[in-house]
Amino acid sequence: MPGDQPRSLSTDRLLLRQWQPSDAEPFARLNADPAVMEHFVAPLDRAASDAMAGRCRAAIERDGWGLWAVEVRATGEFIGFTGLARPVVDAPFMPAVEIGWRLARSAWGHGYATEAATAAAAFGFDDVGLSEIVSFTAVRNLRSRAVMERLGMTHDPHDDFDHPRIPEGHPLRRHVLYRLRRQVG
Repeated sequence: MPGDQPRSLSTDRLLLRQWQPSDAEPFARLNADPAVMEHFVAPLDRAASDAMAGRCRAAIERDGWGLWAVEVRATGEFIGFTGLARPVVDAPFMPAVEIGWRLARSAWGHGYATEAATAAAAFGFDDVGLSEIVSFTAVRNLRSRAVMERLGMTHDPHDDFDHPRIPEGHPLRRHVLYRLRRQVG
């Protein structure tokens, strides 16, 4: 798929698309929200948020897929991102492709994360040809873990790990790993 045109994905309510300059401001607000960033070491400042959006955009340009910007189709409102990425982390399950999401607090509770992630996972299996997709988060991130479970991902406590980029002793260091394997048949 590298070199192909960047793909957009569409669900009943959502559009997963390439990043646009107009996404920068709402993305920065989302990344500065302490509730959204509760399970990260710290919120992102504007420069870090813009840099992350740039990396997401570049990955989609390079591979034709990645962490897509998510907008609500009915309103055109940008609500965050969902998609696939190659995590850069020294962990026993690597190399892997991860499914991830980060949505504005106003978008919580509507099923958007599950809807968008279901589309991204299907794309990963059907279009990219992946045999497995992983997702990981801090042990205490129950909202994201619930999305992983709604996606049909499975958790084996033997796969849990200490995230190497989170300081020793930090309450977010311990992470759970969930796996989703391609259904054959």
